[in-house]
Amino acid sequence: MTSLPEIWSYLSEGPLLWLTATLVAYVIGDAAFRASHGNPLINPVLVAMILLAGILWTTSTPYQTYFEGAQFVHFLLGPATVALAGPLYSNLHLVRRALVPMLGALVVGSVTAIASALWIAQALGVEGAQLASLAPKSTTAPVAIGISEQLGGLPTLTAALVILTGIIGAVIVTPLMNALRIRDWRARGFAVGVSAHGIGTARAFQVNETAGAFAGIGMGLNALLTALIAPYVLSLFL
Repeated sequence: MTSLPEIWSYLSEGPLLWLTATLVAYVIGDAAFRASHGNPLINPVLVAMILLAGILWTTSTPYQTYFEGAQFVHFLLGPATVALAGPLYSNLHLVRRALVPMLGALVVGSVTAIASALWIAQALGVEGAQLASLAPKSTTAPVAIGISEQLGGLPTLTAALVILTGIIGAVIVTPLMNALRIRDWRARGFAVGVSAHGIGTARAFQVNETAGAFAGIGMGLNALLTALIAPYVLSLFL
């Protein structure tokens, strides 16, 4: 008779298991978010990440094994980012009115996101490839991984930092913007898109469609600008 560990060892090597686990974990996270009436602390991605991390730790499953099964979700990040063009087109008239301040905010936000992370990390003794891995942490994952590879960073570490940055941004954005009394949905959305990429953008769409559209714009523009300026900003810290 086949033992349970043997069955698990067989199933864990199959890609369908981890793809299913990822989807189920997110469904649970989304259900928890809805049950909490939109509490930003109960972020669906955060809940899903905790559940999956617990499963991987309990079963001693290597991350590489998990990723081989769940990489289809990673692949869909590209089409999902492109799909943000729909809300962008719907709000094109608002974008034109705020183009100049948006570009100014983009430059300041992008440089600050890179330089502040590098400065704090360097002050704590981080250097080399680990330091380079921090530079693109505020861009969407596919772009951030590519930038990290070009800078000589560690793509896996960058991916983890990207997720952490997005979750933190998604959790604090609403209470922070409310505390600062920022009411303009364009400003709120653009700020979270520049600083917290796709996860922050998803949160913005949950709050307001205009905020979500501007978050998508901020995410896309920040990915482009970061790819251009990250090497120069990083060179100042090496």
